Amino acid sequence: MSIIGLVGPVLGIHTQLNSCLPIMNRFLCLLVVALMGVSGLSAIIPPLRVELDQSKIGEPIEPFIYGQFIEHLGRCIYGGIWAEMLEDRKFYFPITSSYDPYANLTDTDYPVVGASPWEILGNPAHVIMSNQDPFVGEHSPQITAGAGIKQHDLGVIADQKYVGYIWVKPINGDATINLSLRIPGQADDSREIEIKSSPDFERYAFEFTAAATLERGATFSIEVAQGDVVLGPPSLMPANNIKGMRADTIALLKQLNAPVFRWPGGNFVSGYNWRDGIGDRDRRPPRKNPAWTGVEHNDFGTDEFIAFCREIDTAPMIAVNTGFGDAYTAAQWVEYTNASADTIGGGWRAINGNPAPYDVKNWCIGNEMWGRWQLGFMALSHYTIKHNEVSAAMWAIDPDLVLVGVGDLESKYDENNPDDEMHQMGWSEGMLRRSADHMTMLSEHFYAGRTPWTEEVRLPLLEHVKLIKEQIRIKADGHREMQARLPHLNGRTVPIAMDEWNYWHRDYVYGELGCIYDLSDALGIAMGLHEFYRQTDIIKMAHYAQTVNVIGAIKTSRIAAEMESTGLILQLYRNHFGTLPLQLADHFGDLDIAAALTADGTVLTVGAVNPTDSPITLDLNSDQDLPDSATRWHVGGHDQHDHNVPGHSRVLDIQMTPKMSIHSGLEVPALSSAIFRFDLR
Repeated sequence: MSIIGLVGPVLGIHTQLNSCLPIMNRFLCLLVVALMGVSGLSAIIPPLRVELDQSKIGEPIEPFIYGQFIEHLGRCIYGGIWAEMLEDRKFYFPITSSYDPYANLTDTDYPVVGASPWEILGNPAHVIMSNQDPFVGEHSPQITAGAGIKQHDLGVIADQKYVGYIWVKPINGDATINLSLRIPGQADDSREIEIKSSPDFERYAFEFTAAATLERGATFSIEVAQGDVVLGPPSLMPANNIKGMRADTIALLKQLNAPVFRWPGGNFVSGYNWRDGIGDRDRRPPRKNPAWTGVEHNDFGTDEFIAFCREIDTAPMIAVNTGFGDAYTAAQWVEYTNASADTIGGGWRAINGNPAPYDVKNWCIGNEMWGRWQLGFMALSHYTIKHNEVSAAMWAIDPDLVLVGVGDLESKYDENNPDDEMHQMGWSEGMLRRSADHMTMLSEHFYAGRTPWTEEVRLPLLEHVKLIKEQIRIKADGHREMQARLPHLNGRTVPIAMDEWNYWHRDYVYGELGCIYDLSDALGIAMGLHEFYRQTDIIKMAHYAQTVNVIGAIKTSRIAAEMESTGLILQLYRNHFGTLPLQLADHFGDLDIAAALTADGTVLTVGAVNPTDSPITLDLNSDQDLPDSATRWHVGGHDQHDHNVPGHSRVLDIQMTPKMSIHSGLEVPALSSAIFRFDLR
């Protein structure tokens, strides 16, 4: 048996060894192993030989493989990226005497708002919701002197400054309001604001300094001391916000270094009108989130997304609404982002303070229109007509756009398909048959793990870590087979954009869909990246879904942000792995090995994922001489359940080991993913 072939059985012997430790000491176990034909501890796991042929190079790894996806869902944007601290600041929900704000996840630290989060101070009869000339939306609170409203459950940091403003219109003369930031056990930080008589709403700024740190429980109060007033939207943010975005989250996003971000959805986009998200932020209408729970504030729209992308130096990718949306609306969105100021859409952009076009090149034509849950779901034969109309209208505005169609290899809906030709046809195949000339790429999505639609328990580690790469391989192989038998493609390969992929687990700790990712998930994501490197001929783009909180690579509390285990892996490979993949044998047992050169060929990188509980040594056999040492970066831990928590010391991190001798063996620690970099110059 070869060394490579010996690895699997030997790893199995090592598992037996560990299992017998409670029964006998390690020395006796070694004797048992010796009797099985393996002599000595060093023989339990011999060096793993990896053959490297630097002339066998696959198609380049596209940078967009490291893409990310953010959606208006849970605490991804509001509570994650966006710095606004107040819930329902535009008063979508009516304020009533029945204060019961939370509808979902009520037993967690991040419950979902399902009613007004504003509690009445004083006589409830002195707070009414007026629909006469409201500031925004359907109504605004009208408050009589002696009453007010307050919002609880805010998080603050000691000595940090918080800035805000409030729109107020007095009724019948001057008025006075008092604003307070209250922290239990501390003196209130209060501001008295005099409201001058005016027929219109006026904006009043204020600031507070927190007297103590509190994750949840600070209260912001608005009390009317004199006169009667109507309130417009208040706002409260940390003073260190970056153009309205959380500084701590932005810092981590810059470390993640993703080259492209897909936005705004996701299921959300099929009910989203992008025009609601432009113009004066305070005048944008609040809406019910069309696909998920809670309120869509429309504070984070197109201009904010572009500012976000520019701040973290990433490319924008926008998904248009092909659910309840139409071709004209999609095309006008392209006009808003890319056309000159003398067009209707470009003119709106200029009025909103951005005369120069944004030049957004990458667009998704809808999202998961194959899903019954999707707003605007329709028969495949009907949807291809809509896709073609939308893409044609968008290309008419900007012919250089990269358009990604909605695909799904497995989905078939016979009862929703009146067209005999497409009976029992998969969605991706139908899209390619009727819409291939109206797209640049075709999307595929998948999730794996302890998902919300099953009662699946935790799998054994060696099975769990392979779930992601198995799904990638199924998608890639399925497309190769399917596209090869479509004669009208004339040999063309329509690349895959895997614009949603990830683990998805049931327990939600960080708000809606906010599950924890531990070391076992990190190792699976690393194997997934390795699989993408093997499929570069057909997969040209991928978006980890989603970036913040919602099945996210970054998690936030109200006052802190932290990189998840999976985020560390994405950061590690994005910043240190090569771009020209070498073709390796795929016979490494439970381990996963990948290798690549940098674009200029001066650096060799080798990635190794070791999900076993023992370190493994790599024995590299290259067709070209390698230097004597390498730099190793790795993410690893002592337990597969290890994970990071915002505001606490890191349990997992990227660790660097310089000048590892190739002659003494390149060690991949137990339960780790490692990258070795060799300078070939």
